[in-house]
Amino acid sequence: MKIILDAMGGDNAPQAPVLGAIDAAKTFGAQITLVGKGDQILEVLRSNNIADLPDGIEIANADDVVDMHDDPASVIHKRKGSSMVVGLKMLADGRGDAFVSAGSTGALLTGATLIVKRVKGIRRAAMGPAMPNKTGGKTVILDCGANAECTAEFLLQFGLVGSLYAKKYLGIENPRVGLLNIGTEDSKGTPLQKEAYALLQDAAGKGLLNFTGNVEARGVPLGEVDVVVCDGFSGNVLLKSIEGTAMFMGSKLKGLFKKNLLSKLGYLCCKSGVNEMKKLLDYRQIGGTQFLGIRKPVIKAHGSSDALAFRNAVKQAMDAASGDISAELEQGLRVLAEMKETSQ
Repeated sequence: MKIILDAMGGDNAPQAPVLGAIDAAKTFGAQITLVGKGDQILEVLRSNNIADLPDGIEIANADDVVDMHDDPASVIHKRKGSSMVVGLKMLADGRGDAFVSAGSTGALLTGATLIVKRVKGIRRAAMGPAMPNKTGGKTVILDCGANAECTAEFLLQFGLVGSLYAKKYLGIENPRVGLLNIGTEDSKGTPLQKEAYALLQDAAGKGLLNFTGNVEARGVPLGEVDVVVCDGFSGNVLLKSIEGTAMFMGSKLKGLFKKNLLSKLGYLCCKSGVNEMKKLLDYRQIGGTQFLGIRKPVIKAHGSSDALAFRNAVKQAMDAASGDISAELEQGLRVLAEMKETSQ
């Protein structure tokens, strides 16, 4: 299996992507192509006392870089020689099984959509991170930022994609799909939520997914559903609210432990548990977020990713490439299309 890695994307490039790739090759046995400015990649090796390219690592030169301020819509035309565009073209041409980048989210989504292409029938690709919940499992949130404005049909497709993803990658046999709303009653929400509710309920009646109704934001970290369907604006606010709350609670907990000698002794007794809890929401441990609905796996790593984060993003890409859901997704989309024609 070969993973294509954008060596020039992210705040810590090329150092972090290169070292993360080397670690991933050693740890997971990955075959990795580093795409970027060859001289800078080799300089990272030299500065870290690495004489030769490690086994499993190769370089594909790309002389340009996508800037965070570039217009996403024009990147594939104005930055044809960039590491991101070259890497996506390699993926589309079959020279790799998945692509990882910590570069501009908008540019990566646009490039993935126009170069790698969406699964047939998908209207919009979505970002679907799997967040840990109270039950010890994970909840997929989609969309969490790729599509700020959505139609009810988009939300229906997100439900189907999220359900298949939860089955394949999280091992949940019959994922519970919930629609993010301000209340659990079916009468709640704007016209968008009400229309999406009806479509999801109809799809559930056809056996395409297990729709359990509306879910409030507070129910997401509690694990009330396995898949949360929402527009990208609401999903991003939800995701960052969860992250911010976790950071706040962690900070308060740290302050409590430092209060006096007795509390410090208490911390030593539960240190391993506290560290495990911190890891649950550490983006470096998760690796990145997959664009769901793209024909081949494209993973968006956090812009601040260090070597550990890139290593784990490569592992995530390997898992995604080995568990392709495209065929099942296309079948489900055909049924949805038939449902739409029947209702007209």
